[in-house]
Parts: sequence; structure tokens; C-alpha cells
Amino acid sequence: MPLPDRTEVFICGAGPAGLALAVGLQQRGVPHLLCDRLAEGQNTSRAAVVHARTLERLETLGISNRLVAQGNPIPTFAVCEGETRRLTVDLSTLETAYPYGLIIPQDRTEAILRERLAELGGAVNWSHEVVGIARGEDGATVSVRQKDGTIQEVAARFVIGTDGFHSAVREAAQIPFHHGTYPESFILGDVEGHWPLPPDVIQLYLHPEGLMVVVPFSPRHLRIVATCDQAPEHPSLDDLSAIATARGPSGVRLERLVWSSRFRIHHGVAERYREGPFLLAGDAAHVHSPAGGQGMNTGIQDSVRLAELLAEAIRDGRLEALDAYERERRPVAEGVVAMTDRMTRLAALNGPMGRGLRSLVLRAVGASSTMRHGIARQIAELDS
Repeated sequence: MPLPDRTEVFICGAGPAGLALAVGLQQRGVPHLLCDRLAEGQNTSRAAVVHARTLERLETLGISNRLVAQGNPIPTFAVCEGETRRLTVDLSTLETAYPYGLIIPQDRTEAILRERLAELGGAVNWSHEVVGIARGEDGATVSVRQKDGTIQEVAARFVIGTDGFHSAVREAAQIPFHHGTYPESFILGDVEGHWPLPPDVIQLYLHPEGLMVVVPFSPRHLRIVATCDQAPEHPSLDDLSAIATARGPSGVRLERLVWSSRFRIHHGVAERYREGPFLLAGDAAHVHSPAGGQGMNTGIQDSVRLAELLAEAIRDGRLEALDAYERERRPVAEGVVAMTDRMTRLAALNGPMGRGLRSLVLRAVGASSTMRHGIARQIAELDS
């Protein structure tokens, strides 16, 4: 089916941020198009946790209960060195209806968002790749290559970039994005097997060779994320077993590899979130370390708020309503980038002096209930 020649909002990218924006707009009756160059949603998953603030915001879209029904609520975050737990952060004391991190694969989160979008009468236009964006006097024109190779032009009042770190929308808007890159590469794997510690704790392990995060989807299904000097292109079960055995507790036994990947992590925030008819959300606007699991969460929250503001601006003809978006959301991203950078660099401290400094920091935090509660609120993004 050809796309319409004109729409109010063109959304580029049907990941979690793009889907949440489309659901919010569809719910408010705002005409939009959601396009993605992929043929279908991905069936692999990098993000694994949905935090309390995200669940609170998704209540307005009718999605939170569905996520909770299919996820694994984990109330505890622990920092460990081998067998020793150095710091415990209790999320169960948070002032929210969701006092936990909800462990659910990103592909399930996306599927639930797509199901809700379909219920409301919306859809994703798969195999539609944005190949050109030109700003005009009253919005922008987006050139889209369809599955059969034909190019169609769509006029849009607003074009939203939810198209990731290498954002075509951000490039078209000429919005600077100054960022750094961590020297280590990251290895990621979903595995089945035996982990000899309680299944209701997200565990961050510190080790001279690098950090490792272990997230339980269920007692025998785990997500492992770890830093490596040079991660293999296709991490094997043996690769993950070696890391888990070296950095984790004794008694680890990994039996089956479900999926694995490697990646490098950038950290930074776009200089601005709007340029005329162009707006950014999700990884197009901010990227950061996976420590704390905030990436997808911050992007979804961006989109829920942006849907509200776009609907207000279009309904009332008040474009200044969109000024609130950057004012509210960019400081949140800056805070997340700063926090996750501190966590990543603290975990990476090495040598006797570095490890000694880290032990002092963890001991000080562990001794202060106020500091532990503050970290819990930061992880849950309840101050955003």
C-alpha cells in the first residue's frame, strides 16, 4: 500500500521510542506515519529492564499492566566482587506502584507496544527506508524507499528521529552530537544454566579484567553483559562461561546459548532536541553506558512526553508548547549519562590504588541509607 502524501507527524524508526510515540499519538487522534527500514521487528534483545518511572508513564498508554504480567520483578540491585556482596540497593522501598526493576526482553516490550498500537488502529510501515529529508517552509519532505524499490515523498509538519545513534533525522536537522566512546567493547549473551545465587537480584560484578552484569529473566534464563578488551565478533557459550567463571561466584554452570552479540558504547547528549520541524527522542538524542539499564527507559519516557506535547501543539496551534520538551527531557538524559559514566568508570578502576578507592566508595555508600535510597531513585529514574 502506498503511503499518504501528507501527514502531521512522520516517525523515523520503530524501536521502543518510536513505538511509544506512535501509541501516544494514535491514542490522541494525531495523524502520523511510523516507518522503519527493517522488514519486521527484531527478535533479539539488548535492553532487559523496565524501570519504575517508565512503567508509571506507560500507564497513560494502557501498557504497564501487560508488561508486568509478562516480566520478572526484581527488587534488589547488588554490587559484588566474586563471592562477596559489597553493596545492596533495595528498590522495594521506593515510593511507587512499581518498586522493582521489571526484567523483560526488549523484543517482548516492543511486541506489547505494537499490539497496543494495532488495537488503537495504528501500524508500523516495515521495509520503508528514509533516504532523504528536506526542510521546507511548513515542515519537511521525507523521501521513503519502499519494499519494491520505488521512492515516495511524504510531506510532514513534524519529523521525529527515533532512529538510533546514527540518526538520519539528526543529520538532516544538523544538530551536533558530541560524544565519547569507552575503550572497552561489550559482550552480551542470553544463556540458560545454573547461577548459584538468589534469582531475585540484579548483580554487578567487579573484577580486574572488567565488569559483568547478570540479569535473571527466570531462575535458569540469564542475561550476561561484560566488558572485554577485544570481544569476539560472535561470542560463544565457552566465551561467556569463561567470563562468568572468572568474574562471578563459584558454581556457575552455563548450558545453552540463546543469543549473543558484541558492541561498543558511546556516551553523550545531542546539543539540542529540536530544530524547526525536527525533533529527537531515544538513542538519536542520547546514548550512554548500559550500567543501570537506563537507555531504553529514558527513550520511552522521552516519547510519552513528546506525544503529549505534539498533540497539544497541533490541536491548539501553539508550537511554543514544544519548547517544554527539551527543557524537561534533556536534563534527564544529562543526568543519566553522568550517573552511568560514573558507574562504568568506578567499575573499571584497576590496580591496588584503584581497587582501594572503589572499596572506600562502596563502603561509604553502603553505610548510608540516604545514599542507598538516592541511588535506588536514580536507577528507577523517579526524579525524572
